[in-house]
Amino acid sequence: MPVPIWLYITFFVLIVIDGLYCVLATYNLLRILIGLEILIKAVSFFIIACGAAAGRLALAQSIVITVIVIEVVVVVIGAGAILGFFRRYDSMSVRNTREMKG
Repeated sequence: MPVPIWLYITFFVLIVIDGLYCVLATYNLLRILIGLEILIKAVSFFIIACGAAAGRLALAQSIVITVIVIEVVVVVIGAGAILGFFRRYDSMSVRNTREMKG
C-alpha cells in the first residue's frame, strides 16, 4: 500500500520547522550546528521521498549520498571552528563572536 505524498510533505515540513527552531532560538553554537544537521537530514528525506514518488529512486539515492558527503565535511569544519572558539573564549555563546577580530 503506497503512502500518500502529503504525508511525506507534512513530515518534511515538521522536520524543517524543528531544525529552524534549533538554529534560530538558541545562542549556543553547538545547538546551531545540530539544527543545521537536522535541516540537512530533512532535505535528504525530501529528496528520497520525491525520488520514490517520481519512480527515480536510484537517482535520488545517489544525490543523497553526495549530500551526505558534503554534510560530513560541513559538520567537521563547523565542529572544528566551534572547538577553536571554545578554547579561545571558554564559551560557546554566539554573543561572544563580537570579540573576534578579522
